[in-house]
Amino acid sequence: MSGKVALVTGAGRGIGRALAVAFAKHGASVVCAARTTADLEQTASLVRETGAKCLAVTTDVSSPAAVTAMVDAAISAFGQIDVLFNNAARNPVIAGLWEVDTDAWWDELTVNLRGPMLCCRAVLPHMMKRNTGVVINMAGGTQIPGRTSYCCSKAALNKLTELLAKELERAGSNVAAFGISPGLVKTKRTLVEATSAQGIQWNPNTKNAFEAGQDRPPEDCARVTLDLLKRAPAELNGQMFATPDFD
Repeated sequence: MSGKVALVTGAGRGIGRALAVAFAKHGASVVCAARTTADLEQTASLVRETGAKCLAVTTDVSSPAAVTAMVDAAISAFGQIDVLFNNAARNPVIAGLWEVDTDAWWDELTVNLRGPMLCCRAVLPHMMKRNTGVVINMAGGTQIPGRTSYCCSKAALNKLTELLAKELERAGSNVAAFGISPGLVKTKRTLVEATSAQGIQWNPNTKNAFEAGQDRPPEDCARVTLDLLKRAPAELNGQMFATPDFD
């Protein structure tokens, strides 16, 4: 990653923070984006402690104007974007479909699917002009009862990743797109599922897995990402990778 620039959305905490710090430790300049400024500044401080350059941009990835401003700021600061990791996600909506808050249900798709689409759309012209770059989308579970908005968003994002890779190939571009599924990581969002009455009702496996110590640290996802960037061949463009694939 030496000399590269990585843009990480949802970088305020959890996996996004681990990704930002790992990129920095391996020589990259890092653009950290998140909605909560206080969390974002904590991540930026950790990145700078490694000696790496960091730009922190408070961003709502569901807003086209905010995403455009984020990408413009990144290119203005560093001149390039080599890696885009779409990690931002919304707090979970947990309920049977017949009882969900419909606005909250749609909001989760807006952040988890529209957000990566907007970020890709803003970054890709720059990457394609340079004919180099990698887009990584955060994959996830698609068969979790009580989590229809999350699962629909991730199923669609997986398909978007696959089709984006095909479109880039059709355009003759060397830019690649991949998906990464980190497994069960203990984050603010998954803890809601493990500790709330709704979460335990609909998906008790999360609570049970945490109690059994079967979760993975966020640093595992960062390690897998770095391995992927180092060794994934072009013929795997568009593929989904799970953390265990690299164990």
